[in-house]
Amino acid sequence: MTPEIAKQLLFRMRRIRFVELEIARRYGEGKMRCPTHLSVGQEAVSAAVGLALRNDDLAVSGHRAHAHYLGKGGSLRAMLAEIYGKVDGCARGRGGSMHLIDESVGFMGSTAIVAGTVPVGVGLGYGMKCKGTDQVSCVFHGDAVVEAGVFFESLNFAVVKKLPVLFLCENNQYSVYSHLRVRQPENRSIAKMAEGLGIAASTGNGNDVEQVFDMTMAALSGIRDGGGPRFLEFSTYRWLEHCGPNYDNDIGYRSEAEFLEWKKKDPIARYEAELIGQGVVTPADIQRMDAEIQGEVFEAFDFADASPYPEAESAGFDLYAPEPAIATARQSVRI
Repeated sequence: MTPEIAKQLLFRMRRIRFVELEIARRYGEGKMRCPTHLSVGQEAVSAAVGLALRNDDLAVSGHRAHAHYLGKGGSLRAMLAEIYGKVDGCARGRGGSMHLIDESVGFMGSTAIVAGTVPVGVGLGYGMKCKGTDQVSCVFHGDAVVEAGVFFESLNFAVVKKLPVLFLCENNQYSVYSHLRVRQPENRSIAKMAEGLGIAASTGNGNDVEQVFDMTMAALSGIRDGGGPRFLEFSTYRWLEHCGPNYDNDIGYRSEAEFLEWKKKDPIARYEAELIGQGVVTPADIQRMDAEIQGEVFEAFDFADASPYPEAESAGFDLYAPEPAIATARQSVRI
């Protein structure tokens, strides 16, 4: 861990949080006409994994994808324009918050369907294996994904074929309003369950950004050396409601005491204090970071707000292959 890497990790976490909190602050304006699933409190995983991955590595995610997209280097302007439903959005305003993509940095898409991108990420890894590259496909997912049948099918296939796939599980304890204890057997370890399918698996503290970075780098090294897929599970906690900009501790599915206990583990505050104590950064450095982030974020929101909506006649574009391609496909079927 060099001072430069440490500064990058802190900056990336602060940037992700500022974006997410600003989305929450502006959501009530009514300009973001789509559901939003925010990652406030979970920034360490996205910041560290995004820095560890190479630009030519590929990644996919689920409905809580903002931080993964930004961590992988996705365009902030395009993400916010997408959430605003504008034509300059990364999916041309058609997908909203849960459908982000930026192929230029290897972020190959997210979806609202729980576990929907797991087989996609494995397929990307299969392509890498066939081409003989040393790329890695990273599948970001939550703890609820391991309760879907396609997860087991995909993991099994990746193990059998020794695919270069990193399964990256952010275990934030909850699926919507249901805690792990009512969804899975008591004391079950998700990583151990995955290990039972033949994959090398490890667990870590998802609020310790350096640990996440080190474990991810080690996993990526093992994958690139031909060791097959890896599974990493990081424990963390989301501060805001499952879907939306608010705190929801008052509705009864989790307690204020539990929330406050996890908030003490804030990955940004603890790392900032650690780096200041080590002399790696100063309070003045933090202020400069925040000023740079604020300037970028406010400009990106202005860009999204000013971007036009897609033309009505474009609503049906890109839904089907062009007619010549369809005709060719039909002809090949006849043959």
